[in-house]
Amino acid sequence: MNRYKAAILLLTTTFFWGVTFTVVKQAIESVDVFVFLAQRFILAFALILPIGLYKGKQLDGATVLKGIVMGVFLFGAYAFQTVALVYTTASNTGFLTGLNVVMVPILAALVLKQRISLAVKLAVILSVAGLLLLCGNGSWDLNRGDLLATLCAAFVSLHIICTGEFVRRSDFYWLTVIQLGMVALLSYSGALMRGKEVLVWYPHLIVPLLVCSIIATVFAFLVQTSMQRYISHTNTALIFCTEPVFAALYAWLVLNERLGVYGYVGALCILCGMMISILPDKQPLADNPEKLEQCRNS
Repeated sequence: MNRYKAAILLLTTTFFWGVTFTVVKQAIESVDVFVFLAQRFILAFALILPIGLYKGKQLDGATVLKGIVMGVFLFGAYAFQTVALVYTTASNTGFLTGLNVVMVPILAALVLKQRISLAVKLAVILSVAGLLLLCGNGSWDLNRGDLLATLCAAFVSLHIICTGEFVRRSDFYWLTVIQLGMVALLSYSGALMRGKEVLVWYPHLIVPLLVCSIIATVFAFLVQTSMQRYISHTNTALIFCTEPVFAALYAWLVLNERLGVYGYVGALCILCGMMISILPDKQPLADNPEKLEQCRNS
């Protein structure tokens, strides 16, 4: 039950991320990227800190270090993805960022020595094909922005894997507080290095900042950090790859945009991949020493 609850909450989080894509895109048209990121995450940190102080357990050095690592990877994902949009199309960026679907099981298998089930392999194939159709209409050309978007996918993958590993041994409230604080600090530093003022009042950004900070950051990362205790890194990545589906649906409802044949087929592939990925893994006991030992002890 915890596994399916986690999948539903992570899917809800991904929905909000997809919806806020248009909000962020409009916001950075009138303000520097790192200024917006800094204001977003400073506000998010200010909101999450009291929750951590009230709900979190005793803070230790190991949790601080883990939160810093998660924050570095999360900042890298946001920074590379946003800068990539300067040099390449949104479709290419969306597809290449979605490569984390492939990178997560590969990195997890290499680093954590995890087995990749047949269902997950099929789900990865469906999701990658769906992202290609949805975001690239079946084709794309590589350029500097594409390389930056690929780096973004690598950072997203590392963040997902670290989150899944760290939350099993540390307090997820403090992990969320520290990683958001780290992103705020790095975004603030990035804005200063570009000669931009961060603590400036922009009245037209109040709604985007509130939506992005409260819903797409505080709520979203509390859910991700807590729910990844119950679901695998690969399944998390597959659920997150539905983000372009929700973004496209939101654009269709609000902006009257149409996906076309490629887009609808791609969206269907991604949804099928997500559903397949959360099917129970019918792994033989002989291939799973931990389960075999539990059966023997019982």
